[in-house]
Amino acid sequence: MIDIIGELAAVHRETGRRPLPGGEARTVRLRRHYDADIEDVWDALTTAERINRWFLPVSGDLRLGGHYQFEGNAGGEVLQCEPPRLLKVSWIFGEPAEGDVSEVEVRLSEDGGKTVLDLQHVATVDAERWATYGPGAVGVGWEGALLGLGMYLGGGEMTDEERHAWSETPDAKQFMTGSAEAWGAAMTAAGSTRDEAATAIRNTIDFYVPS
Repeated sequence: MIDIIGELAAVHRETGRRPLPGGEARTVRLRRHYDADIEDVWDALTTAERINRWFLPVSGDLRLGGHYQFEGNAGGEVLQCEPPRLLKVSWIFGEPAEGDVSEVEVRLSEDGGKTVLDLQHVATVDAERWATYGPGAVGVGWEGALLGLGMYLGGGEMTDEERHAWSETPDAKQFMTGSAEAWGAAMTAAGSTRDEAATAIRNTIDFYVPS
């Protein structure tokens, strides 16, 4: 049985802005500890067979300069790869000329025998979309992935069928609702009003946990 409250509390969440030439990007950052050594966590993040066991099936060339594609999800290019501490990829939904293009960076570090995973997703988001969902649209999804990674590293991996079935359970709905609320709190910490955060929370929950 998954400790939903404990899993939600295990994640540190931040959201902010990053200047870009001609504009700015939004950032969504998650950080949490895993009770595993850094080499094992790195291998779980970068080996196709292991990625399939906690996230999604992936194909392509998983090395610097290579291109990858997650089944039914995003693809892109490996932009930086410095084992076992830094992985940076482009993250593209759809065709690059028309799709949603962003970047994901993962940094690993050691802390008292555990591994700290620091993930940052950087994307240009139009004002209407941000006002509707805030960071939760991306944050809840990544939080679910990090939950799956933690279960896998702890020996509690699920099959694709089991992961899909779990997503419909009360525990999953509690997890996604709690995550959306926590991302709303991250919005207010970054300077959004309570009303803005409340709107984003409501819409994110409606998206992930439709009534």
